[in-house]
Amino acid sequence: MEPALSQIIERVRAASQAATPQALRIQGGGSKDFLGLELRGEALDVRPLQGIVDYEPSELVVTVRAGTPLAQLEQVLAERGQALAFEPPHFARQGRQATVGGMVAAGLSGPARASVGAVRDYVLGIEILNGKAELLRFGGQVMKNVAGYDVSRLMAGSWGTLGVITEVSLKVLPVAPAEATLRFDGIGQADALKQLNTWGGQPLPLNASCWLQDGGTGTLYVRLRGATAAVDAACRSMGGSRLDAASTAADWAACRELQLPWFTARAADHCLWRLSVPQTAPELALPIGTAAPLVEWHGGLRWVQAPRSAGAALKAAARTVGGDALLFSAEAAQPLSGEPLFDPQNAAVQRIQKQLKTAFDPVGIFNPGRTSAAL
Repeated sequence: MEPALSQIIERVRAASQAATPQALRIQGGGSKDFLGLELRGEALDVRPLQGIVDYEPSELVVTVRAGTPLAQLEQVLAERGQALAFEPPHFARQGRQATVGGMVAAGLSGPARASVGAVRDYVLGIEILNGKAELLRFGGQVMKNVAGYDVSRLMAGSWGTLGVITEVSLKVLPVAPAEATLRFDGIGQADALKQLNTWGGQPLPLNASCWLQDGGTGTLYVRLRGATAAVDAACRSMGGSRLDAASTAADWAACRELQLPWFTARAADHCLWRLSVPQTAPELALPIGTAAPLVEWHGGLRWVQAPRSAGAALKAAARTVGGDALLFSAEAAQPLSGEPLFDPQNAAVQRIQKQLKTAFDPVGIFNPGRTSAAL
């Protein structure tokens, strides 16, 4: 066993066996600490756990240690013409660097989420350290190893509340041979949603979409990925203005990292809200004075800029169509620390979460104050 892992195991053992159990805050690059989750406990740094353990390009699987920088993994995959299809955001700001373990623990996915799946869909196996300092492995390196209750995917979106992720095996995919973005000018939100739902029922290589309003005019961007013939045929049948991949790559990356002008121009007294709703949900009735949202995931993700006081109305609007609203980023003068991240779950879900927490972390040493849920 490598020294870095041995030291982490000893830290967890000491924390769990102390007369008064010591709270540990699992820490990677800290790139997602801005989210509304309370940070408590002594830092347990997993960044020493770095490196790619095994990579089989022909098998489309990579096994990597949790502290490995996400950018490093993506570079290695790109050299072999492969990628993490779900496009995990990095949020690498102020010198903070995303890690692979943090990517899984946060469970966040990028623009392609609605078409290719979420982080959990690509987790084949995982190694974790539980609250009793036991090193456990779940799943494997091939899809057929995934059977029964899939604990490895349970860790996606757990925010470190169930254990320390030490190693993970991920399914990777080849980079699509062709890509194009179609731009549709002068289209309102309701019409854009209707058109996206129509296209969703057709055999088109849809990969990502983004609708936003600028100066009162709505614009819809649709990214296509797939075989060259399929992309070309879709461009001809769908219409719009075709933009090549090279000219739009930076914009889609900015969308993933919440760095588009729509995000960065947010008023200092406004929060960024993340509304997850069914793709078929109509245009939402937002609070009076709230600007039009930025819509992703073919209608399934609606970003809204609004004051914190609008939270109840936004959550009600999302619940009306079977979704939920999350306070993603606070106003400039007010940090999110201590802000509940998720709405209270029903009694049955709460009971299951409590039982899981007890099974994996009996004395409650990992990331106290955080709430686990998949995003």
